[in-house]
Amino acid sequence: METLLTLKVLHVAATVVLLACGVSLAVLAWRKRSEGPACTLRRPWLFAWGVMLLCMLSMPFTGWWLVHLVGWPLGQTWLLGSSVIYTVAALSVFWLLARLNRQRTASGGGGKFTWALAIISGIGFLSIAALMGAKPI
Repeated sequence: METLLTLKVLHVAATVVLLACGVSLAVLAWRKRSEGPACTLRRPWLFAWGVMLLCMLSMPFTGWWLVHLVGWPLGQTWLLGSSVIYTVAALSVFWLLARLNRQRTASGGGGKFTWALAIISGIGFLSIAALMGAKPI
């Protein structure tokens, strides 16, 4: 039972830290919108990106382990849906990072698609958190 509780705490903490880092980076980009969204890749904020990526990469492993320990079948609709949403949100985060880095080095490109990627990933991770909280079995 200790393993299950530890995994739940790790999984929830990773979700909370991921969403907190995302919100703080979005607020920073909104405040400094005259400089463009690539301002979030400056030195003090690289730690937030690193923590966010670490949390994002740990979530599938802790989630699978939780599902395995509880004994839920992986074919449930809400688990499959959250896996698809996670894949789309994670790919949009990686694309967003690549795009922000390109904008930082080349200082060009439109910001609308960058904001769209950020919104897609934010809504994706929020919807996953809602699915995990509701657990519609």
